Amino acid sequence: MPELAGIHHIKIPVTDLVRSVRWYRDVLGFRPTMQFNDSDGMVRGVAGELPGISPSMLCLRENPAAAQGCKGFDPVSLGAQGPADLEQWAAYLDQHGVAHSPVIDASIGWLLVFNDPDGLDLHIYTWDEHSADTADRPGYGTPIADPNSWLPER
Repeated sequence: MPELAGIHHIKIPVTDLVRSVRWYRDVLGFRPTMQFNDSDGMVRGVAGELPGISPSMLCLRENPAAAQGCKGFDPVSLGAQGPADLEQWAAYLDQHGVAHSPVIDASIGWLLVFNDPDGLDLHIYTWDEHSADTADRPGYGTPIADPNSWLPER
């Protein structure tokens, strides 16, 4: 199998491109570097830099139906080093009027959850791990013994 070289871009559907660009810029430091015009000449998407995910890019694409379908879903988790970083993010989000979860013991590390303007769940997850046993919590991960032969039981 050929080797992958990383993640090229993350594309997030939005209902209102201007509102979302402002929010991602103001809250996460998004810097648009490219726009995408539809055949009618209207700009329906932008791509750019998001601090901490370079060289990958963040793309916002106007697609109301997809945005509605993703509401409450968490397609991507951004990374932070440890729980102290998440506490700093929580204070930063408070300053920007963005509601968020408390810092949560997640499957591997700690987690902070908040929403973009369309209700997409955004996660900041730590690389730093904890030793809490979360195996009995619904929705939390548990180790897979043999990743080469795993198939879900239905």
